[in-house]
Amino acid sequence: MDSSDSTGILHEFPPLFRIYKNGRVERITADAETVPPSDDPHTGVQSKDTVVSHKNSLSVRLFIPKIKDPSQKLPLLIYIHGGAFCIESPFSSTYHGYVTNLVHQANVIAVSVQYRRAPEHPLPVAYDDSWAAIEWVASHVNGNGVESWLNKHADFERTFLAGDSAGANIAHNMTVRAGVNGLIGVKIAGMVLAHPFFGGKEPEFSSPVLEFMFPGVNIYDDPRINPAGAGGVELASLQCSRVLIFVAGKDGLRERGCNYYEALKQSGWGGAVEIVETEGEDHVFHLLNPNCDKAGVMMKQVVSFINAVH
Repeated sequence: MDSSDSTGILHEFPPLFRIYKNGRVERITADAETVPPSDDPHTGVQSKDTVVSHKNSLSVRLFIPKIKDPSQKLPLLIYIHGGAFCIESPFSSTYHGYVTNLVHQANVIAVSVQYRRAPEHPLPVAYDDSWAAIEWVASHVNGNGVESWLNKHADFERTFLAGDSAGANIAHNMTVRAGVNGLIGVKIAGMVLAHPFFGGKEPEFSSPVLEFMFPGVNIYDDPRINPAGAGGVELASLQCSRVLIFVAGKDGLRERGCNYYEALKQSGWGGAVEIVETEGEDHVFHLLNPNCDKAGVMMKQVVSFINAVH
């Protein structure tokens, strides 16, 4: 290919994305089909979209189960989607279906967070956008926010942060930030990390794309990417008392999740952490094949974790 061709490829990181010399970004792994919010006829779960920031074009998708008691307060789940910081969204069929099912089974209100994605918006934009969404959620604590579902039915004393893959990375960082910055009126009761997308001290398969998406930092030492590094010094700041970590036996990121678990136990953090390994499965299998038996077991474990807090 002629190097002077303005449509030639400038950067390529299969299977995720390529960037052309004219600035166009092509996602090699396509996002799942986008679906609108809906009233789910099978579960009774309702969903709707709302704008968090017009300036940054940030939105969230809200989910609420069938409400039997108008005065009922429900646990609040803030869910952050995965996709290597560069694909997927809360509006995809994959995440819409997963959160709908979780809301139904756990009987929670959920806020599924959108964040601007790399490479158009390199890290730390995803972290800052997610924090902006969480602060927006916290603005409803006194019952005078813009969203009635949160005002009327969210129990902010039972807030959970959860995510998968890159979303699990972001969820961890948001829980650390809550411990540093504070969230008035919000108590993060627990955090669920499914197949977390963390880095390590040694180069591995995800390093080149991470280095590109997070310019100007040493990803091997940066606690946002490698929280288990440097003795896990930031782990003690986690603003929650319980953590549930899932890893999968065939997942290339399995060891990173296990290292995080060990570092958290040794960090001086005073909470309880549990790790669950699903043998014979690969990264985010529960999203790719949500109807399989092992995905069903994983869902029940998340539901039990949430419902254990009263």
